[in-house]
Amino acid sequence: MTPITIKEANKIVGQHHRHNLPTSGGKFAIGVEHDGEIVGAVIVGRPIARLLDKAKVGEITRLVVSPNAPRNTCSFLYSAARRVWQAMGGEKILTYTLQKESGDSLRGAGWGLAASCRPHGWDMPNRKRKSQKVYSAPKYRWEAVCK
Repeated sequence: MTPITIKEANKIVGQHHRHNLPTSGGKFAIGVEHDGEIVGAVIVGRPIARLLDKAKVGEITRLVVSPNAPRNTCSFLYSAARRVWQAMGGEKILTYTLQKESGDSLRGAGWGLAASCRPHGWDMPNRKRKSQKVYSAPKYRWEAVCK
């Protein structure tokens, strides 16, 4: 585990994420280094869903690993993000996966399935957002309590 900037994490997202673009911000980012190369990153920010945006709730907005990443790197990053968020005083952390994804990395990191979410966009008249194809896919919300 190595601290990296959100800009560095977004560079990895841009290179390796299967369906999401880089984020527009976040609270912190963590990288994973293997053989002298950053092979994975996680970005944690505020929850995007307004009703879930509470002071002590964080959201993993991006998690990405390169093809060179060791096995279980995703679970390692989910666990690391949870521990760091807890150390910052956070009480809960959440993230979303596409329903076609297994969620094995989250289960392996001790997260639980919290909800099934229907597709929708985030673009609002007073808050424009660039649409992504992934917005039209059904998702699951996963949560982990920080204790």
